[in-house]
Amino acid sequence: MYAGIQEILADRAEYLLGHTCTTIPKDQLHLPGPDFIDRVVSKTDRSPTVMRNLQTMYGHGRLAGTGYLSILPVDQGIEHSAGASFAPNPIYFDPANICELALEGGCNAVASTLGVLGSVARSYAHKIPFILKFNHNELLTTPNTFDQTPFASINQAFEMGCVGVGATVYWGSEESNRQLQEIAVAFEQAHALGMFTVLWCYLRSPAFKVDGVDYHASSDLTGQANHLGVTLEADIIKQKLPENNGGYPAIHAGKTHDKVYSELTTDHPIDLTRYQVANCYMGRVGMINSGGASGTNDLQDATATAVVNKRAGGCGLISGRKAFQKPMEDGIAILNTIQDVYLCDDVDIA
Repeated sequence: MYAGIQEILADRAEYLLGHTCTTIPKDQLHLPGPDFIDRVVSKTDRSPTVMRNLQTMYGHGRLAGTGYLSILPVDQGIEHSAGASFAPNPIYFDPANICELALEGGCNAVASTLGVLGSVARSYAHKIPFILKFNHNELLTTPNTFDQTPFASINQAFEMGCVGVGATVYWGSEESNRQLQEIAVAFEQAHALGMFTVLWCYLRSPAFKVDGVDYHASSDLTGQANHLGVTLEADIIKQKLPENNGGYPAIHAGKTHDKVYSELTTDHPIDLTRYQVANCYMGRVGMINSGGASGTNDLQDATATAVVNKRAGGCGLISGRKAFQKPMEDGIAILNTIQDVYLCDDVDIA
């Protein structure tokens, strides 16, 4: 398995697999593992029902019993438009095929919209854990507003048998204060009903683009977004893989510390991602990285992202477009390759 991962990574293999992290030591992290619920979550204020539903997800699919997650997210039909999302493979206009991909791909759970999950709930809610993504940014309104608004209620998620709910906050946007208040109330209700919570901790502000450099995926700014997310008691944080660093000094706003850049991070993607994990209470809240858009080298890119996430101390990958914008058998192969990274003991914590 390890040799296959090396082959896929090709000239990136040694850079990613041979790296040793000298910033935040791995022994300071609360790392994923088969006992994560007992070792970490049981110390929190989460109810037995929330813990049971988390364990249900951690116990499903090819990664069952490892403490790692492979989640299929398909909410792009709203923000990115159904045409842009599903035209590459029109079978996924049918929600049943989304659930089939998650099942056949060995995923821990499927995350999607009220309409998608509700339309097939009685066929699939007992076969694969459901996560209802209940707010979205719809871009049919012109001009686009880049806001997240609720499309569903927490009660609807509960009634269709979801084990968890998910939402996005666009940290840095003019609407973020309203969004975080909405999510705080919704997450409290979800926990009261026994469902766990997943927060897409994304940045969105024109101020995060400075002198032609885009800092929306900088390690320091996304790290702070993660810290805001865990403050809302998200049980899992979804974050983009960091692409650079130095967002705070560039935007000349907010507060940071020189040691963030001199001691707690380097330019290596694993070290940048470890800083994201550190902001999730040193891993007490699991962090999954997004798989990103489909491109020309999806297998290598998805494998590299999984390696970076795992070796940094993250708990898995949530990858959608790289899987569902291809023939189903190819999508299954990508999902399985991602999972192989987490199943391979030789891909260790850096």
